[in-house]
Amino acid sequence: MTEPQARHLRPQALATRLAGALSAALLMATAPAALAEQGKANGRDALRVCQDPNNLPFSNDKEQGFENRIAELFGKHLGVPVTYFNYPQRFVFIRNTLRYKLPGEDYPCDVIMGLPVGFDQVAVTKPYYRSTYAMIFPAGKGLDEVKSVEDFLALGPERLSKLRIGLYDKSPVSKWMDRHNLVDQGVPYQTINVAMDHYVGDIIDKDLVSGKIDVAMVWGPVAGYYAKQVQPPMHVVPMKSEPGIQFDFAFGMGIRRGEPEWQQQIETFLDTHQAEIQEILKSYHVPLVDEEQRIVSK
Repeated sequence: MTEPQARHLRPQALATRLAGALSAALLMATAPAALAEQGKANGRDALRVCQDPNNLPFSNDKEQGFENRIAELFGKHLGVPVTYFNYPQRFVFIRNTLRYKLPGEDYPCDVIMGLPVGFDQVAVTKPYYRSTYAMIFPAGKGLDEVKSVEDFLALGPERLSKLRIGLYDKSPVSKWMDRHNLVDQGVPYQTINVAMDHYVGDIIDKDLVSGKIDVAMVWGPVAGYYAKQVQPPMHVVPMKSEPGIQFDFAFGMGIRRGEPEWQQQIETFLDTHQAEIQEILKSYHVPLVDEEQRIVSK
């Protein structure tokens, strides 16, 4: 409100506005203190997250991934700010983040936002999402009728033999390709890439977009996210597990072993914010499946 506007207000109205402005100022001044007290009640002054700084759609140093969004939600739940300790996930990530501790210093971070349930190097909380591997391919390139893995295999040996299928080595897709006589069509990519600018989605937004490969078979959240980064959007077909080949995995949060109270805090957050978390995952086009492998969203 400018000075000329104030001059023309009635005294009572001016007093009311000034009182409202003062109340708002007091609220803004006390809000950080209130959050700090809430954080102290939870035993923490920050939510310290271990993350890969170049790993969209999961996380990056600009806090643009869905794990960043979930961490922000968790920080608000705890009443503390979110801080990040960045380290490339492909370079002995656990040892250099969650377990990294110099003499006389504290750990740099306390939680990894996404790890598969059953991962044996740390304690993993109850799951908050289950996804599956997926095939992804461009629209208008002769595969538009493929809506399922069965449709893909029904293309027949002649058409399948002409496809170049990109996949990361040591993934479940390798075994699936062998089972369905598609090994010769495989274009393997190394899981561990030492290039500092490497990210898991480059198989899609570089080689699939350019036509170096015709189909990519990757972890579902990667497929779902990068499919929407091009125009027209690419097709994403979730893959179903087969006997002896598991494609779907449940993910929780990873913490150090021997921290039951911290695990309980995390699982309370997961229980009370399930709907918001699911909306975040859907906004990143994560293919979600239930335990019966029924597709929930993609």
